[in-house]
Amino acid sequence: MPPNQQILHTVPFDMEGQRLDQIVASLCPEYSRSQIQKWIKAGNVRVDDKILKPKERLTGGEQITLNAELEVQTEFEPEDIPLGIVYEDDAIMIINKPVGLVVHPAAGNWSGTLVNALLHHSPSLAMLPRAGIVHRLDKDTSGLMVVAKTLEAHTKLVELLQERDVSREYLALVFGQVVAGSTIEANIGRHHIDRKKQAVTDGGKEAITHYRVEERFPHHTLLRVSLETGRTHQIRVHLSWKHMPIVGDQTYGGRPRVPAGISEALRTALQSFPRQALHATKLGLVHPETSEYREWETPIPEDMAGLLALLREEM
Repeated sequence: MPPNQQILHTVPFDMEGQRLDQIVASLCPEYSRSQIQKWIKAGNVRVDDKILKPKERLTGGEQITLNAELEVQTEFEPEDIPLGIVYEDDAIMIINKPVGLVVHPAAGNWSGTLVNALLHHSPSLAMLPRAGIVHRLDKDTSGLMVVAKTLEAHTKLVELLQERDVSREYLALVFGQVVAGSTIEANIGRHHIDRKKQAVTDGGKEAITHYRVEERFPHHTLLRVSLETGRTHQIRVHLSWKHMPIVGDQTYGGRPRVPAGISEALRTALQSFPRQALHATKLGLVHPETSEYREWETPIPEDMAGLLALLREEM
């Protein structure tokens, strides 16, 4: 799709009484509602050659002209950074994000991010919001992410995430012996003191996390976790709140916990594990172009695998 495109539509009479922004969103589903709002307010949408407000209601039969102008992301430089591509076609990419890779540029990380890597791999992604990224993983969480390569795919993937139709499974190594799986339903919002952290709070947004036991160890448990919602740091916050913090999570887990009577090798590994032991291992979604359900899975990275091997030796 070209970056600038003029789209003409005649408003169906069965849309009589609907708002302009609702009508344009229905007639142009390849664009997000927020993008359409911006275009209407900027005068890029004309109704019978007139500029109207987003909330004005139409009667049907009007001629709508949309000048779809996409902003090119020029503030971020392409950088040759390995992507770990698991799957790619004309519409999407599935990335196995390594530990330590920041997803999007921000204060303190203006380069060396996934966005910089994506722009190098596929320069056309500069035409998409956030270079096609529709969801995030924390810097020190490894695993699978989906990236859109077209505006149509981006819009559909955002809708799937909002409708909770993207399946995401994680492996998390936590402290403590977890007896059985369960579901955590607790709202998450900003911490009332430390604004860089999230916390379970009544005033937060709905957050639902499911987990089941994958493997048990004398003092730890490997959990398979699935998300129904996608709040910032959701798994880390929920598991810590339930007194089973993730190994290596210094933000939500506190000091490293070292059980008595373990080997020196395991003791050293637990004390020095440099990140939260959390890996996005499985991703499933309806392909935005073919409408087929697809799944991808990736094994845990070497650092977690090594820690699990030491735990098994203690059995």
